[in-house]
Amino acid sequence: MKILGLESSCDETGVAVFDTETGQMSQRLYSQIEQHREYGGVVPELASRDHVVKMAPLVREVTDEIGGLKLIDGIAYTRGPGLVGALMVAASYARGLGWAMQKPVLGIHHMEGHLLAPMLSNQKPELPFVALLVSGGHTMLVDVRSLGDYRILGESLDDAVGEAFDKTAKLLGLPYPGGPELAQLADSIEQSKLVFPRPMVNRPGLDFSFSGLKTFALNTVEKYTTINDSDKAEIAHAFQHAVVDTLRIKCKRALQQTGYKSLVIAGGVGANLQLRKVLSQMVKESHGQIYFPAIEYCTDNGAMIAYAGGLRMAAGQVDEGVFDVLPRWSLEDLSRVSP
Repeated sequence: MKILGLESSCDETGVAVFDTETGQMSQRLYSQIEQHREYGGVVPELASRDHVVKMAPLVREVTDEIGGLKLIDGIAYTRGPGLVGALMVAASYARGLGWAMQKPVLGIHHMEGHLLAPMLSNQKPELPFVALLVSGGHTMLVDVRSLGDYRILGESLDDAVGEAFDKTAKLLGLPYPGGPELAQLADSIEQSKLVFPRPMVNRPGLDFSFSGLKTFALNTVEKYTTINDSDKAEIAHAFQHAVVDTLRIKCKRALQQTGYKSLVIAGGVGANLQLRKVLSQMVKESHGQIYFPAIEYCTDNGAMIAYAGGLRMAAGQVDEGVFDVLPRWSLEDLSRVSP
């Protein structure tokens, strides 16, 4: 079964075709970073308009690569969560194409796509496992019991990790998107004389809070009369170290709480090299296993949507012919897929 996956939840237009029988993937991804750079962040209206422009050409490229649109057996699209206008682009395209071709259509949860992205690698995690979802809009620990059976163990009460990275980078005058720039600056030195707090690690539970850490970074920057590149590197290193250490502590706690031995990292921040290094060492010391998606599948992409759609359609799931999107949508509201 060949599934066309469409992703347009924020500022990346992702299109892919996944063959559930052979595992072959054909994909295209277009990033809108350059359009939003001058504004220092994503402008929803511009994002929606650009998705409209890019979606059809990318679909044509991907389907031509597999032999034509006629070979598609089903269509999956990101139904939510995300920016409502942006979500509507993939949703309307998928529904229109499905009606025209008389093919089944299924709306997919964006974060379920990220959860399953490591399955696209050769080394696949076995269920159940703990997943750390870290992106620009989400930070959460999830108990993944089976496909569709998810329990949120903890999540951010304010800023997501990626958001905190971007805002702190902006404080340092780094270009948008600031998260990768801050990480690169932090990795340019081996250690910092500064020490940032680890928020909410001295209390029980698995929730996160990063707004205070961002404020701590602001107060640190304001102590400098003039701030040079060396000072910025010190701040970036201390900030990243605090974030990564906080995530390490909470991940270890989640593994102990569930009794699981496998940890999956997903989402855009999962590409952070320091995070990968520290969590890999923690899991190794605990005699467990850790799984990361390939770097190309860390950010939003159509491949993860096509893959999730393929699993659900193979289990017989399709949507009614109703057009809607869900800008807010909990993972815990998803239906469980029977093995």
